[in-house]
Amino acid sequence: MSLLFLFSFAVYILATTTYLAYFFTENEKIRTASRTTLVIGGLVHLLYLIHRYFQAGHTPLTSNHEAVSFFALTLTWAFLSFRWRFQVKNFGTFVTLLVTALMIVSAFSSHEIHELPPALKSNWLPIHASIAIMANAFLGLAFCGGVMYLLQEREIKKRRFGMFFSRLPSLEALDNLNQHCLAIGFPLLTLGIITGSIWAKQAWGTYWHWDPKETWSLVTWFLYAALLHFRFTMGWRGRRAAIMAIIGFLSTLFTLWGVTYFLGGVHSYVG
Repeated sequence: MSLLFLFSFAVYILATTTYLAYFFTENEKIRTASRTTLVIGGLVHLLYLIHRYFQAGHTPLTSNHEAVSFFALTLTWAFLSFRWRFQVKNFGTFVTLLVTALMIVSAFSSHEIHELPPALKSNWLPIHASIAIMANAFLGLAFCGGVMYLLQEREIKKRRFGMFFSRLPSLEALDNLNQHCLAIGFPLLTLGIITGSIWAKQAWGTYWHWDPKETWSLVTWFLYAALLHFRFTMGWRGRRAAIMAIIGFLSTLFTLWGVTYFLGGVHSYVG
């Protein structure tokens, strides 16, 4: 296992620990240290993937280890870019927990480098795969916001203003967070499907042939399309939007992993 990967993993764990410490103590110095630690983790992780690119001789997005590792990296930088524009209290705590979970999956996946089959030796590989995973990252942010919304709403409805009430943003702020993340993630998801179709035409002579991962990508797209449609036409906000964001992300994870391990198909990872 690469030392750069292990170091970035360790820094992410430290960032998660310090974000959790800030969540319980609300000490501003700890929050600043948390953000700095996460930036360092993101930079070291980026160096690891660059090193992996030169080591493999191709874009490192073709195995479960590489895809999930890149997922964690894009989630980190999606959060940091979001954080520079919007203030969402304790958002980093939930995001870094998800980043660490992804890194655990990546760490326990095979790190072996495999020769690419002919269909993957294409310039469309970095374009399609990176866009699709970046979409997953912003949808992951919406998932975290949805979880925060349900936790906050639960305390308000029970009128027991405990640990979460004072530490999480208002329900309105969390609903706006959901909308902002979907406004970026859904177009990227759409673009990922479009680029994948163009690549499929080039590789297999057809834009769509109902491979299991293609099918589940479409199911996920319809879930998010329905959420956005209901938000803008029927005024869906709050709890229903949060639940749909969570369901959509679970469908995203099934598309990423479940299809590969349970249904197979031409989109299964190399090796």
